[in-house]
Amino acid sequence: MAMNWYHRKLCSSEKWAKHVEDQLLPWSLDGVDLGDNALEIGPGYGANLRVLVDQVPNLTALEIDGQLAGDLQRDHGTRAKVVHGDGTAMPLPDKEYSSVVCFTMLHHVPTAAQQDRLFAEAFRVLRPGGVFAGSDGIHGLLFRLIHLGDTYNPIPHDSFPRRLAAAGFEGIEVTKPDGRRQRWRAVKP
Repeated sequence: MAMNWYHRKLCSSEKWAKHVEDQLLPWSLDGVDLGDNALEIGPGYGANLRVLVDQVPNLTALEIDGQLAGDLQRDHGTRAKVVHGDGTAMPLPDKEYSSVVCFTMLHHVPTAAQQDRLFAEAFRVLRPGGVFAGSDGIHGLLFRLIHLGDTYNPIPHDSFPRRLAAAGFEGIEVTKPDGRRQRWRAVKP
């Protein structure tokens, strides 16, 4: 899941962290109850994690990049459990979490089959009644330019609900109010 130099600088910046805190997470999680035990898939440089630790009593972060997982453990290990692992094959127990979230990372999952495995894994680790929620960008010229040299596989908006349903989710809502990003919520029955 490669990221180019510009993308790494942007995602690790204070400007991005402020955007996440003030705009992205409030919009992405509006009306979502994270419950008592949340899992964030793909926290990357930790901008989301910095906000989430104050919103849920127990937080686990699953990061595929070993260096980033180590950095997150160092920075947030007293307030969140950080696990080095792959979202398509989570080293986590079944039915453990009240919510699973991910933000601006699904487009870095290389193939649709791997994205679908990630959805199935999110379903597996959720408790019945738990919510899978988050947001991601949608294909567009600027979004593509930011990702030159990156893994770039945005989920087409029109297929997203069907793919979540195939993983077993119900109560699926996928919106893209501004044409640049989409958010979703889905519940494990």
